Amino acid sequence: MLVVFGIIALALILFVTEWLPIDVTAILIMVLLMVLGADGVVNFTEISTAEGTSGFSNSATITVLAMLILSSGISQTGVVQIIGRKMSAFAGEDLDKQLLATIGVSGPISGFINNTPVVAILVPVVSDIAHKGKTSPSKLLIPLSYASMFGGMLTLIGTSTNILASDVSARLGAEYPELHAFSMFEFTKLGVIVLLVGSLYLMTVGHRLLPERVPVDEDYVTEYDIEEYLTEVIVDEESPIVGSTVADAIDRVAFDADILQVVRDGEEFIEPIGQKTIRAGDTLRLRADRPTVQQLVERETLTIDGGPETDAELEPDEIPDRTLVEVVVPRGSFLVGESLETSTFRQRYDATVLAFRSRGETVRSDMDERRIRVGDTLLVQAAPDSIDRLSQNDDFIVAHEPEEPDYRTEKIPHAAAIMAGVVGFVAVPWGAVGTTLAGLTGVGAFEAMSALSLPILVTALAGVVAMVATGVLKPTEIYDAVEWDVIFLLAGIIPLGIALEQTGGADLLGTLVAATGTYLPALGVLWVFYLATGLITGVISNNASVVLMLPVAVETADQIGANPFAFVLAVTFAASTAFLTPVGYQTNLFVYGPGGYKFTDFVRVGAPLQLLLSVVTVLGIDFFWGL
Repeated sequence: MLVVFGIIALALILFVTEWLPIDVTAILIMVLLMVLGADGVVNFTEISTAEGTSGFSNSATITVLAMLILSSGISQTGVVQIIGRKMSAFAGEDLDKQLLATIGVSGPISGFINNTPVVAILVPVVSDIAHKGKTSPSKLLIPLSYASMFGGMLTLIGTSTNILASDVSARLGAEYPELHAFSMFEFTKLGVIVLLVGSLYLMTVGHRLLPERVPVDEDYVTEYDIEEYLTEVIVDEESPIVGSTVADAIDRVAFDADILQVVRDGEEFIEPIGQKTIRAGDTLRLRADRPTVQQLVERETLTIDGGPETDAELEPDEIPDRTLVEVVVPRGSFLVGESLETSTFRQRYDATVLAFRSRGETVRSDMDERRIRVGDTLLVQAAPDSIDRLSQNDDFIVAHEPEEPDYRTEKIPHAAAIMAGVVGFVAVPWGAVGTTLAGLTGVGAFEAMSALSLPILVTALAGVVAMVATGVLKPTEIYDAVEWDVIFLLAGIIPLGIALEQTGGADLLGTLVAATGTYLPALGVLWVFYLATGLITGVISNNASVVLMLPVAVETADQIGANPFAFVLAVTFAASTAFLTPVGYQTNLFVYGPGGYKFTDFVRVGAPLQLLLSVVTVLGIDFFWGL
């Protein structure tokens, strides 16, 4: 038990500090459990090799994998973006309508498409709604993330957390008869209440608590405060860089500087300019701080000639499309864990990073060595065709919709029918249908339907096959659609939950928490579990908190004589509605940078919401399922 607690403590430290990527941390957990398990060096954790690797074959892991592919198929059709644009036209410049459009699209859709890709799809749509509606994106992006969490609680497939919780509940059902796997609409009635109450809060109170971190009338140059890092220099005839290419002109090892543009005879050249030869009299627009510019002037015989102060001066008049965009780094991107220097980002996309935001900090200098993390937002300058390539790559979320998006709109009916089938075949009560038909017709064959059960795992995998067969997805896109770090995370933490149960750790923790039942009624203990899960999810991941908290919650319910299924639901809802920090839930990371938020903004808006929904959810569980 102590060994398992030690592994949990190590996992928590690694999750919080991010010393290792979360998927690597999950693999480390798996290895430790097996090395210290039944087939390892010593039998401390009681985990066999088969149990240690069981996370890979677990139905929850495979179901989440399939749902990620299905969500990608929906996004390829552009249906979410099309709905978003229609809502943008409805919203106009009215903030209330903009909020209604944002919440009204992201909430319901997230009930049927995994909420993480929904937010990834809608970040550029909502950013454009804010830009066109003369509203700060700070007022809309946190509501977008929170609304997707509300919507994720509408159905079993709304979020990977629900699927994982369902699997854990089914496994624990072998010991506790009250527990079972969730049906498709098991908790939809409570999810609708959470969606309505949460939306009302965001529409009335929440947006008033959000500051305008990105002022409406500010451009990127002002927003990222990079004026002093942008300088124009003129190349003298005696300069040693005359005749050099732009790529070779500045030694990046010696100088933290980039040539953004070359201006020659009134014509402005933007990326790709790496192979353009520098001539005497050229004006070079640089990204560099003042000391670096001074060193270049002294060493390279350059003359300072002011600097661009707005986006317009960095975007040539001859190119109508934008050349400055924000790019969010999602999970699974090749940039995660890399630096700009080691990732060859510039070379791949002929793009220059002017600055980037990381966990609320704006980085403007010495960027090449900084390790890039999930949720970081890069301010990128590139030619329009390079920006189009970035927007079409799943490694990035470009916070601006492309002018001519490449969607498979002709496949919308196919994708919609497939998702309806995935949901419908799970939701249909085949047993009741078979019994009814057998009674009406007297045909005994219908009685066989009573034994028919199509789990979400089967329908989701069938949906993947149908997506490829109908051309909604190309075969090669299947693997790109999967967030492999999420899959490895699930595979690693599932055996940790098993070890917590087998060693008696869950029973011990449940006994300790059950002691609060001496002072609190069962409803109060349930509320404590909701709050505790919400706090834990804020510092680790939602999936990890479910695996760790569910066995303890069930043991606690058993100790105080309460309904264990009620405790399972409380933990599930709390883990899927993590509002307090930007790092506990991936959708919060997606909006962190584009909204210009600080860490405290999530606490300011999320803490009252977490308390409000804790009361609503706990009372709803008691009303619908009883304690």
